[in-house]
Amino acid sequence: MELIATPEAGLLGLFLASFLAATILPGGSEVVLVAFIVAHPGQTPAALLLATLGNTLGGLSTYGLGRLIPIKVGVTEGNPRGTDGTKCPAAGMKCPAAGTAQFTGRHAAMLYRWGPAALLLSWAPLVGDALCAAAGWLRLPLLPCALWMAAGKAARYGVLAVLTLYFNGS
Repeated sequence: MELIATPEAGLLGLFLASFLAATILPGGSEVVLVAFIVAHPGQTPAALLLATLGNTLGGLSTYGLGRLIPIKVGVTEGNPRGTDGTKCPAAGMKCPAAGTAQFTGRHAAMLYRWGPAALLLSWAPLVGDALCAAAGWLRLPLLPCALWMAAGKAARYGVLAVLTLYFNGS
């Protein structure tokens, strides 16, 4: 039973909880992070690193699922118009034209405008998963998407860690 309560086992659990929380599965990793930091305040840097890594990899798995959604026929880099003649707002990059069912509206519009930097909000409840999937669907470049995702997720976990340590008296 002692093996379950070790910091190493807790870090593994935190990594898994963070990964799953960033996928399309429901769940929150914030409570797991706070509980771990309260139990093991000396392990806070490792907890932040693993929570950010797990949550970023989970977001990238959602990005990958978004890439599996086919691009509308007729939209290419050289021809940013869909088969229905609508012009893609992000001319010059592969993207689905307006009129398709998935990911139209505010999320896609924000990604068209801000590009990978919009994934700074990938940690946000409800919209974060949609942003990650839409980024994949829009074929936004992987490395900038991963970096912006990681930055947003690290900032959120950092704030939680600082607040936890402050209010826990550590």
